[in-house]
Amino acid sequence: MTKIAKNLFREKIPNIILFILVDFFTVLCTSALSLLIRFDFKNVPAEYIINAQNYILIDFIIVLLTFLMFKLYTSVWKYASVNEVLNIIFASFLSETIMYIYKLIFEIKLPRSYFLIQFFLIISITCITRLGYRIFRTIYNKYENKKKNTNVMLIGAGDAGRMIIDEIYNNGSAFDSKIVCVIDDDKYKIGSYIKGLKIEGSTKDIERLAQKHDVDEIIIAIPSAPKEEVDKIITECHKTNAIIKILPSIYVSMNVKEKGVMNKIRPISYEDFLGRDQIVVNNDEIKENLKDKVILVTGGGGSIGSELCRQIAASNPKTLIIFDIYENNAYEIQQELLRAYPKLDLHTIIGSVRDYDRLEKVFSKFKIDQVYHAAAHKHVPLMEVSPNEAIKNNVLGTLNTAKLANKYNVKKFVLISTDKAVRPTNIMGASKRICEMIIQTYDKLSKNTDYVAVRFGNVLGSNGSVIPLFLKQIDNGGPVTVTHKKMQRYFMTIPEAVSLVLQAGCYASGGEIFVLDMGKPVNIYDLACKLIRYKGFRPNIDIPIKIIGLRPGEKLYEEMLMEEEGLQDTPNKLIHIGKPIEISNSFLNDLDKLIKSAYVNNDDIKDKVAKIVTTYKVDKERVGK
Repeated sequence: MTKIAKNLFREKIPNIILFILVDFFTVLCTSALSLLIRFDFKNVPAEYIINAQNYILIDFIIVLLTFLMFKLYTSVWKYASVNEVLNIIFASFLSETIMYIYKLIFEIKLPRSYFLIQFFLIISITCITRLGYRIFRTIYNKYENKKKNTNVMLIGAGDAGRMIIDEIYNNGSAFDSKIVCVIDDDKYKIGSYIKGLKIEGSTKDIERLAQKHDVDEIIIAIPSAPKEEVDKIITECHKTNAIIKILPSIYVSMNVKEKGVMNKIRPISYEDFLGRDQIVVNNDEIKENLKDKVILVTGGGGSIGSELCRQIAASNPKTLIIFDIYENNAYEIQQELLRAYPKLDLHTIIGSVRDYDRLEKVFSKFKIDQVYHAAAHKHVPLMEVSPNEAIKNNVLGTLNTAKLANKYNVKKFVLISTDKAVRPTNIMGASKRICEMIIQTYDKLSKNTDYVAVRFGNVLGSNGSVIPLFLKQIDNGGPVTVTHKKMQRYFMTIPEAVSLVLQAGCYASGGEIFVLDMGKPVNIYDLACKLIRYKGFRPNIDIPIKIIGLRPGEKLYEEMLMEEEGLQDTPNKLIHIGKPIEISNSFLNDLDKLIKSAYVNNDDIKDKVAKIVTTYKVDKERVGK
């Protein structure tokens, strides 16, 4: 027996002994009381009294054994439910049946009704002794709940909602909360009660009921609901002034007796604004693909690069190499990984992907198995006014890395791409489209390396992305600047984006562009409103929203896949493959000319890009602005 098991057993012994003593007195009392009730508390025949007394010890042993069989001495009565009550009934019935049979066989005379009366008495007293504390605590907590200061609206009258109500009532002293209102979208539940609380309406009534009950806090307890539904509920909740919290996943309802479901409730975050379910990847497959491999991550200090390093480090690679031009970012992720994985063979190297010779030092020193190429300039407006830099960093950087991967027989090369590469309207997107063309070209040229690209939309919370900008503007009192009321973007979380990249590394057979089914795009104006409410303010009342017009190179809608690429499925239903498109035989020569032109900083660089990326249309009115 383990030390923990021994300690648990020692803790239970006093309770078990107490219940055994209680049950002995229960048998003693019910035996006498059954006879008194049978004879209306008058003139009980002496023979019956003697027979009941003489066999009381045998009766108790029978009750003890049947109660042990039904685990009535080891159940956690604090959380007793219908199952425990049924066990009491079955155990009492079995014990009384055995007592009746052995007394019948040995001709021990007692009235038949004695056994029926004793059966009901044992059930009643056992329920009172086992459940009495819980009944008392429930009554006491309901009384105490009236004194609490935080009025809570509970959304969801299912199992999760029931558990939250139970925990607040059963552990009343731990929470300064009282549930004043329950709502549910099931029309058959509205008007009925859950744990004594009336279900007053649907999610359409959130604002009205919050005002009626002066609600301070809203808990969304529908862990199995699709993200689209949760997003609509959050939008309704934002019409109130209440703090919004959520039970995030169906899995958090497990082991609530040990940890408590209330501990799983968290405040909503901007990740809840995605409006779709979290992408699920095959983690075992990813870990198997990365285990004992030598892996290079370029741009390893950036938002995507650093998360790549975290997830790769967790998969037990043989060696992880972080390559980045920005020393501060590289140092931060290096220190984080060294703390989390002290045995990791980690190398942090400062250098630029533009520098072929510096990059080759890395490839020649380490026998690299896989490359994840995340180094790139990504800011659309900045690249519009510095287009040559987009070519130098994105295009030349990818070309250098792809060349060296081929030269040193790297097995897999994964490019981090973007939805802005589809029919690009800006130089950043066009440069990334050229990067995709580079990896497709080198996949055909290389005999040993599989080259693929992973294309996804905007990443929530990444450096320079819209959400950190909006949050900063809100903290400064506004205005929140939105380029256009109809502006839409696809979003994903950083861990999602990286999981997709790593999953693509598993599926890679060469030349593919992997695309995530990201659901519906998010309206940026609506996102701004949600973030303002998320911070506790009212849009265009407390914090103004200012429409500033499209910036250079921006378009209202992003596309995930070019029509001519088509789609193929993968084992993951949310990940698709775009077929490689035809690329001109002169592509590599045109590429060399483009890079040389970028290094002399020609003003017509965008026109040269447009000749290579035929879907890129240069906006002459915005060039240089």
